[in-house]
Amino acid sequence: MIRIISGQHKGRRIAAPKKLPVRPTTDMAKESLFNILGNRFYFKEIKVLDLYSGTGNISYEFASRGTTTITAVDGHYACVQFIQKTAQAFDFTINTIKSDVLKFLKHSPGTYDFIFADPPYDLAVSEFMKIIQLVFEHQLLTPDGLLVIEHAKHTKLDPHECLEDSRHYGSSAFSFYSWAEAE
Repeated sequence: MIRIISGQHKGRRIAAPKKLPVRPTTDMAKESLFNILGNRFYFKEIKVLDLYSGTGNISYEFASRGTTTITAVDGHYACVQFIQKTAQAFDFTINTIKSDVLKFLKHSPGTYDFIFADPPYDLAVSEFMKIIQLVFEHQLLTPDGLLVIEHAKHTKLDPHECLEDSRHYGSSAFSFYSWAEAE
């Protein structure tokens, strides 16, 4: 069960099909993340890219808070269908794309203020690092933008010049990357 924690649809619950190959971000971790983001962004004015979007949990949270430019990318057709159906039911403007995330990053046409990636926790560290590399190599973040990678707390990502911070919440961790750290 997914719960929207703030915004217009605060408290609404969304039942995701059990057959989806997902592990939604926990409410505790999501609430902590959005407390950090709320001090950095005005949600109604940003462009968001949600990679490995799964159930759409993070996209719904942004949409509930007023973000209208959201792109959700997932390689699993049922996940994309579920996000489309839910977005329509809530009148959220979420652009869904069924694609391999790494291929999408190589050919993405735009830039984003916030990019969130929640790949499977068992992904090889080199694949996590490939996401970071592609975002910065293809300049997908705006100058003040932020990339957040969710991963298992025991996964140690390789050092990267754009790493800004890392936070742990239960069994999950968020690593924050920005251009500012590269300067």
